[in-house]
Amino acid sequence: MKKLTLSIAALVAATGIYAQDFKKVHEKAIVIDTHNDILTSALQKGLVWDQDLTGKTHSDLNRFLKAGIDVQVFSVFCNETYGKGKAYARANQQIDTLDAVIARNPQKIKKVTTPQELQTAVREKKLGAMIGVEGGHMIEDNLSYLDALYERGARYLTLTWNNSTSWATSAMDEEAFKKNPTSSNGRKIGLNDFGVKVVKRMNELGMMVDLSHVGEQTFWDAINTTTKPVIVSHSCAHSINPVFRNLTDEQIKAVAKNGGVIHVNFYASFLDADFVKKNNDLQNKKKAEREEMLKTKDAATVTKLLNDKYAPLQAAIRPPLSKLIDHIDHIVKVAGVDHVGLGSDFDGISAATKELDDITDMNKVTKALLAKGYSTTDVEKILGGNFIRLFTQNAQ
Repeated sequence: MKKLTLSIAALVAATGIYAQDFKKVHEKAIVIDTHNDILTSALQKGLVWDQDLTGKTHSDLNRFLKAGIDVQVFSVFCNETYGKGKAYARANQQIDTLDAVIARNPQKIKKVTTPQELQTAVREKKLGAMIGVEGGHMIEDNLSYLDALYERGARYLTLTWNNSTSWATSAMDEEAFKKNPTSSNGRKIGLNDFGVKVVKRMNELGMMVDLSHVGEQTFWDAINTTTKPVIVSHSCAHSINPVFRNLTDEQIKAVAKNGGVIHVNFYASFLDADFVKKNNDLQNKKKAEREEMLKTKDAATVTKLLNDKYAPLQAAIRPPLSKLIDHIDHIVKVAGVDHVGLGSDFDGISAATKELDDITDMNKVTKALLAKGYSTTDVEKILGGNFIRLFTQNAQ
């Protein structure tokens, strides 16, 4: 009995040391998340994200700091309904909101546009705020708009969102064209001549070419055009979950050969095929119930009732955190540990894995990586070191 008691005590002590160690590793590392949609989310909901938004969003200023995030790339986003004359203005509006938060909180957050400024923000223990523009439609086919967004601080441009531009086809559209070739109306897939000019101009500026969301042909055209390493800001591995937004092994190898970095998305639907099926079943149930309830209740009441009813069910089907680690593991095996990072997509996704409820849970990824057997050096690369190298190479 005495030996058993000692063994239990030793296990408890070891667990305590391990828990302390992962927190130390997380605190020591430069932690960088390459994709967060709080700018769009707060604007749409009429929220101010330097206030406490716990329970309303995945993120706010104080929670970034509490999470040990050293650098956050804020996504500037609008969908395809913002056409010419609107998309560029919407992008600038979101940058305005970021600049306003920075102006109100100079002791907490600092804009970062160069690798040197990144290191300064880390040294000063401020949140380094970077900008990524999610969707080439926001330059409105105008290279001067690309230049202007760079001047305002944008350091990557996602060539497409789900919608194609006139010069690049998206993953969603290319997938649709495969299923129904006539739906393309004969348009060329991939980059056209202007798309090639966009990539080359980004290289000249030092703006990272982001290949999340782009179609396979656009991917290959871009990777064969760029002279600098690419970023994939928020995508996962297709061989684990074959959805159109994830990268095939051939693409993963190409990013590695290019020197780029793939930042893994926390979205449950990109991580786990089983979640996709179960979630679709839930959504179908909600739709049928909604139609029935709307016969006697107003839309707002129905939405609240259904959200309350299905929230526990949605939470129960979320995949385990280990699914995220599986995608990281796969990319490491295919491309090497120098080519993977984290792009949470918080505030742009409806469900992450279990344990990742908001940005403050980021250190649980560190814990899981260490438990999986990754060395401290490799964990530091995944958490942010690989992005710093990528950012530095693009800035040169």
